[in-house]
Amino acid sequence: MAILSLIFLIVPILLGIFLKVNIGLCAFGASLVLGLISKTPTKTIQGGFPTGLFITLLGVMTLFSIAQENKTMENLARKVVSLAGKRTFLIPIIVYVFSVILAAVGPGTIPVMGIMAVFTCSLAAEMRISPILLSATSVLGAAGGGVTPIAPTGILGLSLAAKQGIEGIAVPYAVNMLIAMTTYFIIIYFVLGGYKMKSNVDVSEVTQAITFDRNQMITLTGMVVMVVLVIGLGFEVGLTSFTVSMILLLLKVCNEKKAIANIPWGTLLMVTGIQMIMAMTISLGGIKLLANGLSKFMTPRTAPGILGLTAGIMSWFSSTSGVVMPTLIPTATGIVENVGGGVTALSLISAVTNTASAAGMSPLSTGGSMGMAAYSAIAKPTEEEHGKLFLRLFLVSAGGVVVVALVAVTGVYNLLL
Repeated sequence: MAILSLIFLIVPILLGIFLKVNIGLCAFGASLVLGLISKTPTKTIQGGFPTGLFITLLGVMTLFSIAQENKTMENLARKVVSLAGKRTFLIPIIVYVFSVILAAVGPGTIPVMGIMAVFTCSLAAEMRISPILLSATSVLGAAGGGVTPIAPTGILGLSLAAKQGIEGIAVPYAVNMLIAMTTYFIIIYFVLGGYKMKSNVDVSEVTQAITFDRNQMITLTGMVVMVVLVIGLGFEVGLTSFTVSMILLLLKVCNEKKAIANIPWGTLLMVTGIQMIMAMTISLGGIKLLANGLSKFMTPRTAPGILGLTAGIMSWFSSTSGVVMPTLIPTATGIVENVGGGVTALSLISAVTNTASAAGMSPLSTGGSMGMAAYSAIAKPTEEEHGKLFLRLFLVSAGGVVVVALVAVTGVYNLLL
């Protein structure tokens, strides 16, 4: 049954990738079939649905969907980047720092990645400069701040860790991500020539007409209140986000129907569907079998790097939060037991999350593809130019996967333990 449960975990992922259907929906169906074969009661199957995680993620996503719908986050991004003025070389640094901060306070990796990748690549087209550095920077920044306890990716990672009895890692988990993403940002800033980036366009002139209207000011206030209540006063992030969202909708700060429609329901289905079948795979011994298999190729020193590299490669073809993290993070305790020698669950969990996130720069992934689409719409590159941009962006992503996997091998992820 352990082998069969692993097959039933992998099949929905493959169906989703090759048939272009939601992996979560495939996982829900696979859960029922696996349950019938293994004679698992329906109530037990349903018990694998992560109700608490679903409420938390939906609350945060609702709040920041409101902020996206009324363009609060987009205008905030444009205003912050305009601080560079004619000092073009500062733009990547400002984009990175702002993306980290914005992702950290609640929206998380994917919304910030989407907003910043589209904005920075549009800006690159307007300034007639290559979008490669700015696109990669926006993804790295969004990932760098995206695993705080109030951001969706962080909530998911900490929830998966808690199910294995691993708690109290929120701060080192977030810091480890920041270390990894900042390391690669510094590398590409110099390798891709960010320090000598020049343009005749003053970005402050491009964005000077932007002002915050009444609805956007109220939304900004709501976002600040949520952060203060959760971080400062210890309120639960999901329900707090729902409450702030309720007040914002009562104040008519956006089109409610559009805001609700723009919630990434597909991602929620993916995460919860995989979580349900993962619960069955764990109970049937599949994850223990997977951990044992991976452990055979690992030593205490190489374990985080190998697991991270596996996560990065998987993330090129599937979702980091929807597939890679729910699949590989549960193997952490088993690998620690099998490999020993001082390898820690935190280093493995950080390696999975960080390296998979670095793969998001690829034009095959969410961040890279949105950036490419925005740049192409404005700059109108030829087919040959488009092909070169695609290849360069993928190579930058591949470099990120390798570098972040190597960071995991250094042992730096254990410094805050």
